[in-house]
Amino acid sequence: MTAYDLFIAPFQDYGFMRRALVACLCLAAGASPIGVFLMLRRMSLMGDALSHAILPGAAIGYLIAGSLSLTAMGFGGLIAGLSVALLSGIVSRITPLQEDASFASFYLASLALGVLIVSLRGSNVDLLHVLFGTILAIDSFALYQIGIITSLTLVVLAIIYRPLVTECFDPGFLRAVGGRGPAYHVLFLILVVINLVASFQALGTLMAVGLMMLPAAIAQLWTRSLPSMLMLAALSAAVSGYLGLVVSYHLELASGPTIIMAATLLYGLSILAAPAGLAGRYFTRPHLKG
Repeated sequence: MTAYDLFIAPFQDYGFMRRALVACLCLAAGASPIGVFLMLRRMSLMGDALSHAILPGAAIGYLIAGSLSLTAMGFGGLIAGLSVALLSGIVSRITPLQEDASFASFYLASLALGVLIVSLRGSNVDLLHVLFGTILAIDSFALYQIGIITSLTLVVLAIIYRPLVTECFDPGFLRAVGGRGPAYHVLFLILVVINLVASFQALGTLMAVGLMMLPAAIAQLWTRSLPSMLMLAALSAAVSGYLGLVVSYHLELASGPTIIMAATLLYGLSILAAPAGLAGRYFTRPHLKG
């Protein structure tokens, strides 16, 4: 078997493989920068909670459409995710609970409710598709949706980049100069939700956050420069998507989990070899002093 047969032929021969690859590249460009900001804001687990919170809306969309319609499920997931984000913020402001505790409570309830709703009308196969995604079944319309979400994310991030970075590192300064920190926070949460909806269409609710947080963790191990971190996160997500699709095609494995395992492998290698990993900690030679 030649290198062409291994790495190019699957995408050359099959349209569903090309669409899956384009979806992975779009998610890499849009979701991984969001993951970097989530990590910098110490909200990594909040992203995971929101990814589960979209499940009831996706399940209701499934019931209304009567099938695994990515459009209906994506729209339902968007409404559910935004609702949970809004309710968690309200609860954290009117009670002593912190926002992360509110998210944890709502995400557990949402996950259970979503599974129950799908179980009422669907089969075990339908439930597996909702939880783990069907990236090889993405059609052109769903691909357009993912592309629009990615484009919108990049445009909005470019517009709010400076205040968002300021809020990450020095929220007190942003308040002191009259910056609208809460407004940027809400806008950022909206970006998180819509990117999780895009990821959900490819990877399911349980792994939607995978291409958001794993590449961000990889990038943080290799560099401390924010622009470099954003680019490296997007690159590692794209490589993970490509390798995962290739391996799943040749070994006949589930594509979504294989993509996440490819990202996990890159993460493990980064822990060993990156400057902020074990190599930098134990094998870096000390600088000579005059």
